Amino acid sequence: MTLDELRKALAGFDLPGDTPIVMTKDAEGNDGASPLARVEEVMYEPLNTWSGELYLTERQRLAEDDPDGWDAAPPAAVPALMLGPTN
Repeated sequence: MTLDELRKALAGFDLPGDTPIVMTKDAEGNDGASPLARVEEVMYEPLNTWSGELYLTERQRLAEDDPDGWDAAPPAAVPALMLGPTN
């Protein structure tokens, strides 16, 4: 899903601003859900159609105390938003 697709999906709901956002543990909604806890800008390298690797953005990596201790995002990585659950 892209940011534009998410915006379009959210525009279809008429919910108050304090509506909780939860994430299911798998695509089918099995095994419960967890509240959304964070949103971060990352670099994402897709490895296949269902998973990939996350990396810091170059700005984030260079802001670290030891930037060389972090892998730079590979050329195939693209900017992305990572949504993280509470647990």
